[in-house]
Amino acid sequence: MTLASLQSVPGVAAQPPAETTGFVFNHTMLRVKDATASLDFYTRVLGYQLIDKRDFAEAQFSLYFLALLPAGTAVPEEDAERRLWMAGIPGVLELTHNHGTETQDGAVYHDGNSDPRGFGHICVSVPDIQAACKRFDALQVPYQKRLEDGRMKHLAFIKDPDGYWVEIISNA
Repeated sequence: MTLASLQSVPGVAAQPPAETTGFVFNHTMLRVKDATASLDFYTRVLGYQLIDKRDFAEAQFSLYFLALLPAGTAVPEEDAERRLWMAGIPGVLELTHNHGTETQDGAVYHDGNSDPRGFGHICVSVPDIQAACKRFDALQVPYQKRLEDGRMKHLAFIKDPDGYWVEIISNA
């Protein structure tokens, strides 16, 4: 499909409304059972940076905001300035940890990929998908689908500690 033909898909507005100028898809939130395991996965395995943390002790939950930032990105040090900066960048991942879930047996949250199906996955694009998958193998990251599996040999799916799927595609 051409970009022009995509505008004829039923339900698609011919032009974005002028009132939406400046809107940014900012973040996706995932609930996580064990904040330490999830932070390790997203920072060490996928290279996200923790850019903010908010604790709500009275409500017994914590929020962790992560992003894949270009090298040399200056993250504002001061809290109010950082929050405003965070609100304007795309692709932030918010991990929500409800205190105490890390001690519960078994899965705590539904990953959306078994019945009843719902949420599917997030996606990270990488410059060298072969090298990325070799690294995931060395780190013993669990897969949902390896590059060599199935008909789509150009993508893989790995799993985070809660079983959420992370699609891995090439951006080169």
